[in-house]
Amino acid sequence: MKYLIGTDIGTSGTKSILMDTTGKLIAQDLEEYDVLTPRPLWAEQWPDVWDKGVRDSIRAVVKASGVNPDDIKGIGLSGLYGGSGVPVDKDMNPVRPDLIWMDRRAAKETEWVKANVDLKRLSEITGNDVVDPYYGYTKVLWIKNHEPENWKKTAMFLPPNNYAIYKLTGAVSIDYSAAGNIGGFFDINTGTWSKEMMDAMGVPMDKMPQKFVDATEVAGRLTAEAAADLGLNEGTPVIAGGVDVGAANIGMGVLEPGRYVAAIGSSMNAALVSEKPIKGRGMIVWPYPYKSRELVYNFSGSATAGAITKWFRDNFGDAEVAVQNQGGHNAYVTLGEEAKDVPAGSRGLVVLPYFMGERAPVWNSDAKGMVFGLSLVHTKADLFHAFQEGVCYALRHSIESTGRDLGDYIVIAGGVTHSKDWVQMFADVTGYAVRTPVDDAEANLGDVMLAGLATDTLTTDEVQKWQVLGEKVEPRAAQHETYNKYYQLYRNLYKDLGNDMHDLSVISGIAES
Repeated sequence: MKYLIGTDIGTSGTKSILMDTTGKLIAQDLEEYDVLTPRPLWAEQWPDVWDKGVRDSIRAVVKASGVNPDDIKGIGLSGLYGGSGVPVDKDMNPVRPDLIWMDRRAAKETEWVKANVDLKRLSEITGNDVVDPYYGYTKVLWIKNHEPENWKKTAMFLPPNNYAIYKLTGAVSIDYSAAGNIGGFFDINTGTWSKEMMDAMGVPMDKMPQKFVDATEVAGRLTAEAAADLGLNEGTPVIAGGVDVGAANIGMGVLEPGRYVAAIGSSMNAALVSEKPIKGRGMIVWPYPYKSRELVYNFSGSATAGAITKWFRDNFGDAEVAVQNQGGHNAYVTLGEEAKDVPAGSRGLVVLPYFMGERAPVWNSDAKGMVFGLSLVHTKADLFHAFQEGVCYALRHSIESTGRDLGDYIVIAGGVTHSKDWVQMFADVTGYAVRTPVDDAEANLGDVMLAGLATDTLTTDEVQKWQVLGEKVEPRAAQHETYNKYYQLYRNLYKDLGNDMHDLSVISGIAES
């Protein structure tokens, strides 16, 4: 039997799985860590956390599996959208923490780009219509403008998974999806860096990795040191699985354009894979990890989807966490059970899930989280239910941003699918039937599939047979009618309060007037 490893560097943890080539899960491991948030709307991480998480999780699954290293044929390694990427010096040592996707500090740089760069050309070249602090190129400009000493030291910016691959293999490269997600420097038409755009923004071409790799080619091979540390063979192939949300789509068997898929973890990434960019709808566009030169990934979603329920648990779920720590149910399961009988609309509550500003389709760094409608009659269960609904409203907003009919069902994957009640809520709010993977379809599964394709250990026919979707969860007419009214209120609240959100940012010192 042959085996493959899939490793994903996430925002709050790195997870590895080891599977055989029939699709059977043999071992898995998760290594958790925290994001650094030194100021409001700032979010960064030192890459040694990722390197350690990758090594610890791979070592753990290799040991737990008991598999002969000779039979492990490859490692697929994806990662969170790394924003600026890791700034490394000429000796490949990190200069400062990576400004990750959640970071919203580059507001001035965003306005500078809008005022000084030909936005029509930017859209034509990159496929992206919006300039926003979300994009990595604005974060690179922030470092250039605010940290000149670090800028001088920085030889190159490497996305998280590409940095981890370098640490394991000594090979320097960037996958197309990570390059495209940096945004304004990447030409989606030619699959290369755009000299025109980089010159316009004053960033030298050599600040970016020059070797591009597809997710179905080997990016590097384990060094002797890394192999000994992990319990694997020197020379084991390592594949760049790309940005993790794309790898998650691949894990759901999406190897061709068409189906709408929402992967919901700490954030929500809801997307269509297409042959041409969906322009003019405020979506984020970059090359799909699979067939990177032929397919594009068009997505939007909530920056803090699962993160807001984690925030709720951490701040209001002490009792539920205590039960979990004593060997009882998971705290999320308990909170969900407490909230399952709360009616649609949470007895008059609406949550805006903008807890770290918001990216597509809202595109506003000043967007604020909000609980609207609180009264003395409301309970913790009502509140948790409303937080779940807020995530569902965000998905509906993303669906509408495509401007397309999505067919007879959508696919939802991620931790939310462990709650049947929440899955039903997604159907009721969106009006679409929902199907979920029978087995977890996180980025790790896509990484395994890509590693198998890159090493000729698996074929596309075999890969597509791995993923099975469950039966459709149909929307309920009465609940959908109720949610239509609450959803309109959800949209109106943001429209009505947008200016107030900015004013609050100024008053509180988060933003400048």
